[in-house]
Amino acid sequence: MIPLPSLPEAHALVARSDLPIPAWLFAWAASGALIVSFFALALAWRRPRLEDEHWRAIPWRVARAAVSLPVQALCGAVGVGLLAVAVYAGLRGTDAPERNLALTFFFVTVWLGFPALSVVCGDIFRPFNPWRAVGRAAGACAVELSGWAPRHLRYPERLGRWPAAVGLVAFVWLEVVYGVGGVTGAGLSPHTVAVAALVYSGYTLGMMALFGTEVWCARGEVFSVYFGMFSQLGVLEAREGTLGVRRPAAAAAHWATLPGSLAVVVASIGTTSFDGAQEGAFKGGIEALDESLLDAGLGAVAALRLTDTIFLALTLAGIAGVYLIGVWGMRSIGGGRSFAALRSGFAHTLIPIAFAYLLAHYFSLFFFQEQAQFTYLLSDPLGTGTTDLFGTAGGGIDYAALSARTIWYVQVAALIVGHVLGLTLAHDRALVYWRDYRDASRSQYWMLAVMVALTCFGLYLLSVSNA
Repeated sequence: MIPLPSLPEAHALVARSDLPIPAWLFAWAASGALIVSFFALALAWRRPRLEDEHWRAIPWRVARAAVSLPVQALCGAVGVGLLAVAVYAGLRGTDAPERNLALTFFFVTVWLGFPALSVVCGDIFRPFNPWRAVGRAAGACAVELSGWAPRHLRYPERLGRWPAAVGLVAFVWLEVVYGVGGVTGAGLSPHTVAVAALVYSGYTLGMMALFGTEVWCARGEVFSVYFGMFSQLGVLEAREGTLGVRRPAAAAAHWATLPGSLAVVVASIGTTSFDGAQEGAFKGGIEALDESLLDAGLGAVAALRLTDTIFLALTLAGIAGVYLIGVWGMRSIGGGRSFAALRSGFAHTLIPIAFAYLLAHYFSLFFFQEQAQFTYLLSDPLGTGTTDLFGTAGGGIDYAALSARTIWYVQVAALIVGHVLGLTLAHDRALVYWRDYRDASRSQYWMLAVMVALTCFGLYLLSVSNA
């Protein structure tokens, strides 16, 4: 993550030596839990249950009020205002990353907070999306002034969500690859983040003008697609002008129908994995390649960033390869499904794993850094020491609020629950593709192997980074 000076102290709290049970034993226990879950599903789950969302409206007036136009307009205004404050802080505030609101707001509060909120509250980023709010307001003004709605270009369907997948990798690259140059004094500064936010805003609003606000949000806008992906696991969804409830995780079964959806999920898992391994499992390899590039004549910053870029690409390829091997194995069962159909048909099963990786790797960072967000950063967003808006500028981070054991147990539980849910989604989809539940269960031996591999990989990354 971003090189905030407070993080080494936070990471020191989860030293593996403080753990009561060895990490390898957790890996065995997690694998056992997946195997038990697999056979329980094979015995008791013999028909698809998650293909139908069973959405039903909440019969309270507050449900309609929550998604009404005035409330959406208010939420959009809040989103625009927060974006403006964060950009202003980055441009005009201190260069010290730990004292400036911009980095913590973008990379912790928003990037890590909205996935959790999306799972619990549905697609809550949608009404707060500042670019959607500006795009809708601009469209409404155009209709009001000219009397007709602007015509947009037809979005190329073959692109699907690929722009969002590429943008997701670019966003994380800015944080964990470009920003890693901070060890040489050329890292990710608040000013750089603010400029990047302005560039992205111009790009996003331009795409909305070309293809339409809602179309671009559903396909190309990175944060809408990313947070919307996690909202598919939740039970709340706005539909037909009101708020309703649905079966948990059922919406995920229909999310990955657009091209590029698998790439978004793989990018989520891969970027999180790389960030967790950058200073842990991959450290030796990164240092070796970095030294080779330095010997070849590259500058220190360029060599380090190129090295990290290569390892990031290899991590993404590795995650994709593990999944595709599982899909390839399922073809051996027969049933007439093509490799392409299976590849996209099971992509949604990785969504809970992506969330599990996110929660496991960043739970402690989010917990500790949000204390800074809602104390001294909120009162003094520029970090200049001249303001104390809410009287909390003297606040700090209580690193004793979470024990090492609590953090480790949360991490392990997140990985196990996420992979069990992924296995459940895969079994349910298999029952759609193979009508005979025995064939469906046999097809999932491959996905069980994928889930076990990803679980052990995730635990390995955590154990090494906490060592």
